Amino acid sequence: MTDSRHQRIPVTVLTGFLGSGKTTLLNQLVRQPAMSRALVIINEFGDIGLDHQLFSASHETQVVELSSGCLCCAVRGDLTRTLRDSVWRFSREGQRQFDRVIIETSGLADPAPILHTVLAAQRVARHFRLDGVITTIDALHGEASLERHPEARAQAGMADLLLITKTDAADDERVTALQQRLTRLNPAAGQQCIRDGMIAAEALLAPAAAIAPATRVAGSLTPVRGAPLMLPSDDHAHDDRTRAHCIVLTEPIERSRLARWLAHIESLMGPDFLRLKAVLAIADEPRPSVVHGVQHTLQPPRQLEDWPDGRQQSTLVFITREMAAERLEATLSLLTDERPAARPQG
Repeated sequence: MTDSRHQRIPVTVLTGFLGSGKTTLLNQLVRQPAMSRALVIINEFGDIGLDHQLFSASHETQVVELSSGCLCCAVRGDLTRTLRDSVWRFSREGQRQFDRVIIETSGLADPAPILHTVLAAQRVARHFRLDGVITTIDALHGEASLERHPEARAQAGMADLLLITKTDAADDERVTALQQRLTRLNPAAGQQCIRDGMIAAEALLAPAAAIAPATRVAGSLTPVRGAPLMLPSDDHAHDDRTRAHCIVLTEPIERSRLARWLAHIESLMGPDFLRLKAVLAIADEPRPSVVHGVQHTLQPPRQLEDWPDGRQQSTLVFITREMAAERLEATLSLLTDERPAARPQG
């Protein structure tokens, strides 16, 4: 059995726009046994915070508040130090007192720099790994938030799991419209409607391992061109620069080919490479591997315990801005000898 002290600690980033129900969700999560030994990091914007006063953890939960700034800017250094120091700070007699970390961002935070901290900061990545991004979306005001605020679009676009809250306050038509818009924005993310923040903690563990069924397509090698995401900016002009690209490969990938492909993908990454999530079938490996990429940072493959939906195939999802689908499809020759299927026109 592997000594748990030498395993990297899973980190879940909980984000969502102002008033979308993050604290309500967090309050009920940490009372559940599966989340009892959690280190919770709460970020608030401004000198006087209220979220930490509204948050009531179980007696086994450790809580750290970061205030006077947003995690995506001024407090990022504090986050790095908090994670780096937590391994010894929250230990007793040489035993770490937490098994996972939950970072609740401010409602104004862009998740990308936070994910970069977990994935790339050397003294953080040595001890921690990204478990997934969970984003809460208010069913009543979610579409308006997506329309007016780029932060809300970034939070939804980088999610592994989208939790639609306050569904009791919105009619079915509004909820359905929001779900459809979220699917266009992030087809890789699972979606679930919740009320009063109630959801089993087990359903939120390792959300990054799953890719939503909506991204599944048939064929040996079938790239699917992402439709433009019609995301109005503050001046109500349509932003058609952001696209979701989904690719499925049914043949296993040779490890040597994967290494070359990852190196090439890393050369393409930058501020417009919003997110890569891939569940990969690697030749001669019985279990799948997951790869995360955020902007400039690519995380090495990490093996999962089992296939998320039982299908032993590779599924790759890219969320990009102003990056042509052809540029991504061209990289597939590094993974397979097959040529990409013709993309739909129009």
